[in-house]
Amino acid sequence: QVQLVESGGGSVQTGGSLRLSCTASGYGYGSHCMAWFRQAAGKEREGVAAGYTGGGQTFYADSVKGRFTISRDDSKNTMSLQMNSLKPEDTAMYYCAAVRPGYCWINAPLGVTEYDVWGQGTQVTVSS
Repeated sequence: QVQLVESGGGSVQTGGSLRLSCTASGYGYGSHCMAWFRQAAGKEREGVAAGYTGGGQTFYADSVKGRFTISRDDSKNTMSLQMNSLKPEDTAMYYCAAVRPGYCWINAPLGVTEYDVWGQGTQVTVSS
């Protein structure tokens, strides 16, 4: 059974940093296509960053480019999201997502419908 377990998150002030991690289990050997999404209260879920656990191209939403960095730890099957220069508008529930084993996104690495497996979410709150 494929599972995603998130860690990290919390509360920081504007300009602060946080690091989120997502560990995938049940995938076996090989690169996986994973991403981070977020959903603020009253808003739709949006893609933040996406990448491959085996390395390669990464994708970012315009709103986080230059501030967020997605990275991987192949030995631990983990993908992390380093968030710097946080703003109040970054406040949201953050979710880790992955495409089912053996597949990857078709058209939109940051599209919600591309992903099959979701973590439980972790809250990020940025105060001004």
